Amino acid sequence: MSAALTLLALAAAPSLAGACVVADGPARAGADLLARRLHERGIDPAPGCPVTLRFETMPALGEGFAIGRHGRTIMVQVGQARSAAYAAGWILGHMQGTQLALSGPVHSAPAMAVRGDQIGIRAKNNSFDAWTPAMLARQVEDLALMGANRVQLVAPVSDDAAASPLAPVPARDAILATARAAHTLGLQVALYYPLLRDYAKPADVAAEQADFAALIADFPALDAVYFPGGDPGHTAPAPLFALLGQLATPLHARFRQAEMLVSSQGFDAEGFAAFVAQVRARPPWLSAVFVGPQTRASIAQHRALFAGVVPLELYPDTAHAMHAQLPLQRWHPAFALTQGREPVNPRPRAMAAAFADQAPGTRGFVAYSEGVNDDWNLAQWLALAWNPRALPRAIALAHARRFIGDDRFAALPLALEQGWRGDPARNRAIGRTLAVTTALRPARWADWRIDLYRYRAVYDALVARRWAAAQAADALARAALAQAPRTGSTRAVAAARRAFARPEAPATLALYRRLEALAAQLWDKARMQLSVPRYGASNWERGANLDRAMADLTDRVALAPRMAAALAPPTEPARAAALAALADRADRRHGALYDDLGMPGAQPHLLRGAGERADPQGRASSIIGVADHLPADGWPLATLTYAETLYENPLRLSYRLPRGGAWCLRFTWAGEDYWRSMAVRANGQEILPPQNRAANPAYIEVPIPAGLTGRGRLSLAFVARAGAGGGGRGQQVAETWLLRKTRALRCDGQWTGP
Repeated sequence: MSAALTLLALAAAPSLAGACVVADGPARAGADLLARRLHERGIDPAPGCPVTLRFETMPALGEGFAIGRHGRTIMVQVGQARSAAYAAGWILGHMQGTQLALSGPVHSAPAMAVRGDQIGIRAKNNSFDAWTPAMLARQVEDLALMGANRVQLVAPVSDDAAASPLAPVPARDAILATARAAHTLGLQVALYYPLLRDYAKPADVAAEQADFAALIADFPALDAVYFPGGDPGHTAPAPLFALLGQLATPLHARFRQAEMLVSSQGFDAEGFAAFVAQVRARPPWLSAVFVGPQTRASIAQHRALFAGVVPLELYPDTAHAMHAQLPLQRWHPAFALTQGREPVNPRPRAMAAAFADQAPGTRGFVAYSEGVNDDWNLAQWLALAWNPRALPRAIALAHARRFIGDDRFAALPLALEQGWRGDPARNRAIGRTLAVTTALRPARWADWRIDLYRYRAVYDALVARRWAAAQAADALARAALAQAPRTGSTRAVAAARRAFARPEAPATLALYRRLEALAAQLWDKARMQLSVPRYGASNWERGANLDRAMADLTDRVALAPRMAAALAPPTEPARAAALAALADRADRRHGALYDDLGMPGAQPHLLRGAGERADPQGRASSIIGVADHLPADGWPLATLTYAETLYENPLRLSYRLPRGGAWCLRFTWAGEDYWRSMAVRANGQEILPPQNRAANPAYIEVPIPAGLTGRGRLSLAFVARAGAGGGGRGQQVAETWLLRKTRALRCDGQWTGP
């Protein structure tokens, strides 16, 4: 819109200065919410009410609302109690200052029946466990303003610590207070109830029944209970469904209409087949199946299996960036090692792709959140569930007007997503995005969200600077080692050590100080736990990435003992040769075809698959990951980072080779600290039988018979055991070398690593 048209639109828009808000009974809570938020903006009723926002209930509108202007009155018609909050959210999302962008009648209703979020008041959560009941009630209000109709609370029986040391009130009290806040606004109250006992034991069944009945007896309302099949939980489908049939009795005695949902999470192939059989038997208590993380079957498979049998609902993981249901498949390791699994993670394009992939054929979703880090992703899912055609820019503009007060925020979610593309040292979007966040001028009523996105922008800029410096240091150190035959081993090692000893630049330290200040503000305003020692986070992986902001990103620690070992031989030529070999991890001196599989841009032979847009869950793609270690632990970056595929999807590499001759495959088998068996196939023939990894990392050497490469093409496949459950992760390979066999290279399995 041109500047002239914008001015005309604003001139035609009604001013809410001095507005009075009035409402009938059912709409009163939502209208009062609007009045409170207007008061925060300095908009209070004036004598004579120059404009009146009049709420009235019209049940025919269902969950929707209609807004129209009639002289000095703006009529807000709502279908039910919570619809008043939705109308309030629309009004706040269309305000600039006191002006309301209302050029004509508005009619709006949600596309999906279930639109919710999980508020986990538990020790692992990155914020909510430290919130007061008043803060939790405001979050419920924010969800309602964004269009949510269901608030899911995690029962205090999960696999966490019994209580959070940060909790201002006991978890049970906070959960019930949040339930009351949701019920007051007319939102549905839901409970996420993991089942963690051994239900082969009658005493455990009886104890679960008693605990469940006692908990729900205190709820003011309960519209649905969600029972995960796994994550957490480990009960086989037959006893699980038998138990749920027993828990239905106390639930429906207290809340006759409450739904019961069960998820397909965690099961292996055999368990999933048994789960399908239980669902298709259609027990009378079963209302729907919800589909979330650690589910081996795709949503398309669920649709095919349960069409006409039971409704489907989604449980999307909007919180995590890696080791997750919706992973960043090409996330640069510099970000993954520092910002970690639970960062501030606005991903407009990725979430739009995930919604388009998963939402069709379902009745809606309740998002799996771990606190406030996924604020944008949740807002986008809620907006798309209301209107699947909503554009990210429009969603962001409404978000800015509801919570921040500067329209320039609308460009920020997409800009932050673009900052995570490619090498951070070369991504100019990072600097531009930092400039945008610095220029933002939030309104005086803005909440913690402005600091959330500033924190992420500053963190990206810090990573970009530190990664560039780390790369330069590594390059200088390896160049010095490569010169050992010319300069001598002692001088080469001294030069390498000097390269790693360079201090952080003043501009880098200034960015870190800004990051610390923003973390402190987020603790003060939103109790966000961005550090374990400073703010009491349960674990660094649970959002506490301030603790890794200055982590070493070089191979300094890994190279130190190797350089010392290279200086041990008694002759100078041997020492110099050892240092030169240390500088050449890719073994290019022997003509190796090398892939650093966990580093974007260094995987020339990796087949990446469908990719994030077409395959949001990575079921048919390769995914970059990082192990549960740091360079400071002595792991080289090339070992820390890996490519992986999920479930039965092999990790594939493809080569074009000179005809003739035998080849040798070397690979670094490294990744997360759990074991799954893996085999290797070359052009479809098994060259390494299924086996477990002996250590982490493990260095494997396998000969490739000459007959397999006679046509000059080679396809390698790293294949996991079929039928896995859980997250399906396990075929994780960090590096590969393909070398021609020679007399010097026997390829007898005795290789000990680079």
